[in-house]
Amino acid sequence: MPVRAGLPAAVATALTLGLTATATVPALADSPGTGTGTAAVADATGSRPDAKALRAAIAGLPDADATAALVRVGGKNGIWRGSSGVRDVVTGRKADPDARFRAGSTTKVVTAAVVLQLAAEGKVDLDAPVQRYLPDLFAPNADAFRKPISVRELLNHSSGLQPGRSLGENFAELYAHRFDTLTPQEVAASSVAKGPARAPGTRQEYLNINYTFLGLLIEKVTGRTYESEAARRALRPAGMRHTSFPGTDPFIHGPHHRGYQAVPKPGGGGTRLVDVTDWNHRDRFAAGDMISTTADLERLTIRLFSGRIVPKPQLREMFTVPSGIEGADMSAGFMRYRAPDGRVLWVKTGSRYGYTSIVAATRNLDTVLVYSVNSTDAKSQNQSPVTKRIVEAALKG
Repeated sequence: MPVRAGLPAAVATALTLGLTATATVPALADSPGTGTGTAAVADATGSRPDAKALRAAIAGLPDADATAALVRVGGKNGIWRGSSGVRDVVTGRKADPDARFRAGSTTKVVTAAVVLQLAAEGKVDLDAPVQRYLPDLFAPNADAFRKPISVRELLNHSSGLQPGRSLGENFAELYAHRFDTLTPQEVAASSVAKGPARAPGTRQEYLNINYTFLGLLIEKVTGRTYESEAARRALRPAGMRHTSFPGTDPFIHGPHHRGYQAVPKPGGGGTRLVDVTDWNHRDRFAAGDMISTTADLERLTIRLFSGRIVPKPQLREMFTVPSGIEGADMSAGFMRYRAPDGRVLWVKTGSRYGYTSIVAATRNLDTVLVYSVNSTDAKSQNQSPVTKRIVEAALKG
């Protein structure tokens, strides 16, 4: 296999490690398993995952686009597990199907689930203004926020809030401050100081700030930390034994893949890989600070969609986009996506430098897709060729 221009020597050496994938054998329902897992026979009305296409989608890693990929396709129509690439480009050790990774914005699914649980318990009113729950936060700029922002508008990204402060505007700046701490309170306060970008409920704009406010709301309503409530209300009920919120700890503990960002070499002439694994993501908080595994994210999706974490009346919020907003496609925690064959999936992607992930499923769980890809340009506006191949292979009609 030819090596792409600019590929580091350590990655080129690791190309010999190849691919691991499973055959098709019976498996228990709602049993994601560990390792490369097993694959279940499809039911009579569905088509089982295309193993050949999925193997091809992740073959040849590491390459210039990604150093590793872990994929789980499940649901009532059958199960397939596969992994490819390396844990790190220095040793070239084979990818670990149970590896932990920075799950990025898939954290929002957990946050939305906790808020909806609180709504089911009568502790949060989805139609009530967030200003009622966090008055001290809005007090310094109360005149600018006379129009109420409902909790539901935070959940579906139609709040009109502006982004809060960050530690940099580009990779170089952010990397230089990767061990600094920016608290969610500071991020939220800086958003309030800017005032709203527009009237709430008039437009959807995907922003982390909405879920930063939701995390602070959870803490105010419960009197406990966001992390403890997320663990108690979502992680443990979902059986997510290897998922955590690191807070200010910059390290991933336990088996994990190293993440890398491709940056131009000084003076030109290709790119080099910068190790971005160790990073303090405290500012991402309830919007994107979670560390997880593909098996744990699959468990979360199955048990959540089955109504075993959020009561079914409130669960409907996850499958409802707001009416009256042109082009709306975001619900509480998810985005609506129509596959080429007409299937509607509810999707949440996540990205941190070095890590790209997804959870996606049909509402009836006929199809469930989870992956973690160690993309070398995870924050790019363009989809990685590796993740594009995975989605195309997993959602073939």
